[in-house]
Amino acid sequence: MITIKSDAEIAKMRESGKLTRDVLDLIGREIRVGMSTKDLDKIAYDFIKSCGAEPSFLGYAGYPASICASIDDTVVHGIPSDDIIVKEGQIVSIDVGVIYNGWQGDAARTFIIGKVSEEKEKLVKVTKECFFKGIENLKDGTPLGDVGYAIQTHAENNGFSVVRALVGHGIGREMHEDPSVPNYGKKGTGIRLKKGMVIAVEPMINAGTYQVEFLRDGWTCKTKDRRPSAHYENTVAITDEGVEILTL
Repeated sequence: MITIKSDAEIAKMRESGKLTRDVLDLIGREIRVGMSTKDLDKIAYDFIKSCGAEPSFLGYAGYPASICASIDDTVVHGIPSDDIIVKEGQIVSIDVGVIYNGWQGDAARTFIIGKVSEEKEKLVKVTKECFFKGIENLKDGTPLGDVGYAIQTHAENNGFSVVRALVGHGIGREMHEDPSVPNYGKKGTGIRLKKGMVIAVEPMINAGTYQVEFLRDGWTCKTKDRRPSAHYENTVAITDEGVEILTL
């Protein structure tokens, strides 16, 4: 069931969204060669708790950490570990969720570590562009398929592919609510978005094939061809003026 949020409820989500943004900004300042992804997880956990909030991901369906830290060919859901060390030339996607006063925020960024290949640099740039293309004309009455169509078109025009096995989602008091928000689609199709809906738009873009596979841990999702992948996500609200990005 799709829930429509009041202006007062969106104001509360704006608070959780800002904290989510702040976590990612902090990680962006702190991440460096030689750190473990578990180090990054602790930074996020300590900051979230210091703000009187809770990490959405910790314990969600048994997930053991506060962030997802996905390096190079890991698309999403990389589990932080003392044994996974950040290295020069990698791209590291950090996905984080925050619960504040009962409301959720969810966002992701892909960070470039030192000097990377031209392919990786372009992939990170285009993935971020895909998000903004997806929400460019978002407003009350927009068909949901228009979002995915814009993302897919921009990715494929740049020689990349769009993950199909995982999608964005509605968000509110729960991290995952209706509707599902694919990063691919056809213009003019799907439900019509309405004022008061809040969704997480999250392009997951691969350098090679769109096909992915999940590891035995049940979480880690990698590209099938082991080429790099990037992730960029924000929580957005449909408003009278069009769209407001709550996590930026």
